Amino acid sequence: MTTAPSPTRSDVEPTNALDRFFEISKRGSTIGTEIRGGLVTFVTMAYIVILNPIILSGSADVAGKTLDFSAVGAATALTAGVMTILFGLITRLPFGFAAGLGINAFVAFSVVGQVTWPEAMALVMINGLVIVLLAATGLRKMIFDAVPFQLKIAITVGIGLFIAFIGFVNSGFVTSTGSASPPVGLGVGGSVATVPTVLFIATLIITGVLVARKVKGGLLIGLVSGTVLAVIVEAIWHLGAAADGNEGGWGLTVPALSGSPFGLPDLSLIGAVDFGFDFSKVSLVAIVMIVFTLVFSNFFDAMGTMTGLAKEADLANENGDFPRIKSALVVEGVGAIIGGGTSSSSSTVFIESGAGIGEGARTGFANLITGGMFLLAMFLTPLTSIVPTEIAAAALVIVGAMMMAQIKYIDLTEFSVLLPVFLTVTVMPLTYSIANGIGAGFVSWVLVQAFSGKARRISPLLWIVAAGFVIFFARGPIEALFGVA
Repeated sequence: MTTAPSPTRSDVEPTNALDRFFEISKRGSTIGTEIRGGLVTFVTMAYIVILNPIILSGSADVAGKTLDFSAVGAATALTAGVMTILFGLITRLPFGFAAGLGINAFVAFSVVGQVTWPEAMALVMINGLVIVLLAATGLRKMIFDAVPFQLKIAITVGIGLFIAFIGFVNSGFVTSTGSASPPVGLGVGGSVATVPTVLFIATLIITGVLVARKVKGGLLIGLVSGTVLAVIVEAIWHLGAAADGNEGGWGLTVPALSGSPFGLPDLSLIGAVDFGFDFSKVSLVAIVMIVFTLVFSNFFDAMGTMTGLAKEADLANENGDFPRIKSALVVEGVGAIIGGGTSSSSSTVFIESGAGIGEGARTGFANLITGGMFLLAMFLTPLTSIVPTEIAAAALVIVGAMMMAQIKYIDLTEFSVLLPVFLTVTVMPLTYSIANGIGAGFVSWVLVQAFSGKARRISPLLWIVAAGFVIFFARGPIEALFGVA
């Protein structure tokens, strides 16, 4: 079996207390590089301040109540800023935090159909408490250690494809056809037909050339260049937002400023949670299944993401372990608690952090920059939203390509390894879920290895986790069996 090389370390002595605390020189980085990486991570994550309110405020709960868009936006930025800084200070790792896309969609489209918004956020907090307990007792790390090396690498590669697919979709380069076959296609009617998508391609090429030529700040320069082009194009052609009925308009954000760029944040949703569940309207079984789904999604999405990012940053050893891993897993659980407490949904490590890592970020100092920008975003929403998702998408595709390179560390000559790796890598982007990809990999690894006479390779914990994923995948029929609405 081929293994990944151990993380490299610089022999340069730290120059000051800041350098010593974050191990900047030790990891072969510089303050300037960390600042650039932190900025790039923020730019690629900034869309969540707009997208999370769109998702959460667009659904009414069982009582017919909705969340205020601006209040969700402010809570999202505040939580992302606090959690990103906290994670950077405690773990010294360059992983940004924000509202998890898979979890917020589950809460908005499934959970609030059974409970109120305050009750839904209480369930998110309970999920976080369970995650913290698992991490603090070491069980989460034990499960992490039970995962075979090949699957850990496959998770990294799968996340890379997932990141790239998100970029293609956000840019309009890949769209839904509305047909059973093919389900997705190129652009509009099989061709690139909108200006925003053309600018995505231009930004992708510009950034790709800069990265290929090893230009320092290549990702950031590419993002800024693409944004400037977008602002110029919008000023000339006034494309507007596609949501306003403008065919060929911008996706989530229009690259133009109007009115004052400043505004006081609405923090009215902080603390708007309710643990007093009305069991006459929702069953205990339903509550348990909701928490089970939240925990599984949160647990394995974060584990997979952190593994992939640590590998990309060259901070993980041959077993996939990285510095202060237990602290990282605990703080990630805290993100769910704080996210629920602010009604912004579970805050978790973001795969877009790979953009900052690709720019050279290697320490938690980059998180101070990213987190600080999110805190500023509470007051500067117009400036935050000036970067179109089509432009940010180009960086995601570049990072996805970088992460794809990790596949070289897996020996795929044995089919009992190849199939679980293949399923892990492909199911993630095709189902738009990191947890689904990990689950497919775990279940197939256990079954294929066991029935091909290699059961000794399987850790007892992996059997338990695989069984849990079987329940996770079958939760719909299970809920129906118990009469859950």
